[in-house]
Amino acid sequence: MKVLVAIDSFKGSLSSLEAGNAVKSGIEKLGCEVLVKPIADGGEGSVEALADALKAKFMDVIVANPLGEKTPARYALKGELGILEMASASGLPLIEKSRRNPLKTSTYGFGEMIAHAIAHGARKFIIGIGGSATNDAGMGMLRALGFKFKDTNGAELAGAGEDLIKLATIDCTSVLPHLKECEFLIACDVDNPLFGENGAAYIYAPQKGADAAMVKQLDAGLINFASVVSKHLGRELWNSPGAGAAGGLGFGFVSFLNATLKPGIDIITEQIGLERDMQGAELVITGEGRLDFQSSMGKTPCGVAKIAASYGVPVIALAGGISPCAGGCNERGIGAFFCILNEPISLERAMDPAVATQNLARVAEQAVRLFLLGRGTK
Repeated sequence: MKVLVAIDSFKGSLSSLEAGNAVKSGIEKLGCEVLVKPIADGGEGSVEALADALKAKFMDVIVANPLGEKTPARYALKGELGILEMASASGLPLIEKSRRNPLKTSTYGFGEMIAHAIAHGARKFIIGIGGSATNDAGMGMLRALGFKFKDTNGAELAGAGEDLIKLATIDCTSVLPHLKECEFLIACDVDNPLFGENGAAYIYAPQKGADAAMVKQLDAGLINFASVVSKHLGRELWNSPGAGAAGGLGFGFVSFLNATLKPGIDIITEQIGLERDMQGAELVITGEGRLDFQSSMGKTPCGVAKIAASYGVPVIALAGGISPCAGGCNERGIGAFFCILNEPISLERAMDPAVATQNLARVAEQAVRLFLLGRGTK
């Protein structure tokens, strides 16, 4: 029996490839022909999953974190294809909770990552933008790429959230020459506009350290930024679906870099050729660290199940934890799901890579045995 394993990472425990190989080790003994495909949904772990799937090389670079302090960041490179996660340079976990302030944070370091990739030959980009610590509409990122943002006195702005309200003019004369050759495909799973009650500041800034007054200031700044950019470019994109993603970074990408925003799982599955590998499979095993209501809203397991359904291939999902509201996954094409834990255990021990590997292999074997019983196969 041919089994396709496309399982997301177990955050903090196993990478997608490691989880897939654990499943493989458990079911090969049953005579299964197993193909492991590293996968992600455009969020954390996407660079590693795509790098494993495409045999890309990792690139390490020192950039500015959201507060301008030096931090190591990593992306993957395969020929002209750069695979980046914004969170590696400008993510919320890089800043201690007590220091989080979206008025002060910037995506400048993420722009440095892009510039580094361009300098090393990247011309096509796949970028995940989830988990930002910022609300700068991408102004910091764009500054690192050569765009200059100035106030009414002609002074250049640093590009933090507090600078949005000060923007008066934009200077594009020093933009990186190779930037015009680049194509950007952005993994984005939200459709928020740039500003307003459903915009970047009101919906996302509070979780980045903003109080009510900061939210109002940031939203006013985003309105001003959109106004100046619209006049500069001669088009209005602030209401484009996803413009408010990652503190307005989506707007920065579509406005200045002509980027395309697309659901992350769709980007990843296309890049790794999952649909091609689905042909001929008799069973698909997917999963992630925790199955919950979000799993049925564009996350990896249901994204995989959607493709499997088009080929009539049954799907089993495995997870480290399962929420009571995970039942929606069954309605989205997952035939059955199983928790890999079989006894009371601490979270620390459950996430130990060796323990997680053993548990995945064991439950995968039993799940496939059950599947074979249902088919009348011993």
